[in-house]
Amino acid sequence: MNKPRLSFWQIWNMSFGFLGIQFGFALQNANVSRIFETLGAKIDDIPILWIAAPVTGLIVQPIIGHMSDKTWGRLGRRRPFFLTGAILASIALLIMPNSPVLWVAAGMLWIMDASINISMEPFRAFVGDMLPSEQRTIGFSMQSFFIGLGAIIASALPYVMTNWFGISNTAPAGEIPQSVKFSFYIGGAVFLLAVLWTVFSTKEYSPEELKKFSEADAAHLRPGNNAASIPSHKFLRIGFFWTLAGLLGSALLYFILHETDYGLYVLFFGSVIFGLLQIFVSLITRHGKTEGGLVVVFNDFYRMPKTMKQLAVVQFFSWFALFAMWIYTTPAVTHHIYGASDPTTELYNKGADWVGVLMAVYNGIAAVMAFVLVWLAKKTNRKTVHLISLVIGGLAFLSFYIIKDPKLLLISELGIGLAWASILAMPYAILAGALPPEKMGVYMGIFNFFIVIPQITAAAILGWYVKHLFNGDAIYALILGGFSMILAGILVMFVNDVDEVKG
Repeated sequence: MNKPRLSFWQIWNMSFGFLGIQFGFALQNANVSRIFETLGAKIDDIPILWIAAPVTGLIVQPIIGHMSDKTWGRLGRRRPFFLTGAILASIALLIMPNSPVLWVAAGMLWIMDASINISMEPFRAFVGDMLPSEQRTIGFSMQSFFIGLGAIIASALPYVMTNWFGISNTAPAGEIPQSVKFSFYIGGAVFLLAVLWTVFSTKEYSPEELKKFSEADAAHLRPGNNAASIPSHKFLRIGFFWTLAGLLGSALLYFILHETDYGLYVLFFGSVIFGLLQIFVSLITRHGKTEGGLVVVFNDFYRMPKTMKQLAVVQFFSWFALFAMWIYTTPAVTHHIYGASDPTTELYNKGADWVGVLMAVYNGIAAVMAFVLVWLAKKTNRKTVHLISLVIGGLAFLSFYIIKDPKLLLISELGIGLAWASILAMPYAILAGALPPEKMGVYMGIFNFFIVIPQITAAAILGWYVKHLFNGDAIYALILGGFSMILAGILVMFVNDVDEVKG
């Protein structure tokens, strides 16, 4: 029994919730660095304050993926998670711009990102659940369209509030401008309403139907997915290595280099946690307890299909570049192009508003290109489309150093928008065909490791990189991001698309 093809409007409805999810993400990406600087953060402190976002995704997404694989209720399999995350994220969006001090804003970023991740991860698996392989490219591209559309509006909202409605974009020292506050309030409402649209307009397949579809796709299962649990001694050995590496790295920083950059400590602390978790899994496995979520996630992690491993490397360098852009575009543009570094000045806030417009533009291009990429994939293949898109995006990053007129940055955003559209669609379309259907959720969650690990790496090292190598000049973070994205494009050539379907 094969999955039926869905109509355009059915795919539209099942993807519509991503409009709200990206509304939240876009407001976060365009304004959180601004909020941090307004509340007193130094330029080299910004990456470590952002660390909450990727750490939250690393923890939440595989757990939510595993839970949603095992869930079935009145609302279905994935939809309960869409709704729960939307409610929590909407509340966080209302509170975030009212943060009185820096530590409260950092905490709210953590809560907001966790809530957004609860909604987002099941949406990726949703496409794999609902669509046959020949429609997955358009399914993920439809998500890209709504991501772009939501981000256009959300990123530009502070600019619109000021320039269309006369709402102030400046405030006394330590206070968030009213234009930013109203933007977050609107975002909270849109997030919830958009997700509700998908929840009530789309019916999921029952477990019985999914089982029949899974049997029909049995030929596509990759070796090792149904293998026995990985031996406890392997977890113990690998866990000991990661724990020791983290401890030695921290000791080197503290006792020999006398380094006070907390970002690097976070990176090594993460290594220790990763190692200790595997030691814990080793102990559980030794006592025959192999059905728990943590054990399942680590077992599946080490049994990833070959295509997923190859895509993981591409994702690492792609998302390292994106994270550098999200946390450093505001200081790079305001400092390097506008020549302003004081968040209370009109010139700084003019530059920060323009960053919102730039982010709206690249997301707008992504919304349009989402469907163009589907056509290009039919004419060529998904790997070629992704390769070209990433290289063009990387060159666009590098152009920020050369361009001095803020308006000309709109040209750069065309290339970034192309890369963003491809990043949101092509890796997932390639990946979905390489995964066993009954583990779609957990593997999509594990795939998120290779989105958040590069973000954690970026947050850990970019502060040190900008501060010590370039005297706090944020533009050099975007240059590093450009080279990283070009490298990701080159690595696409080595990916094996096992389920290459034109369309």
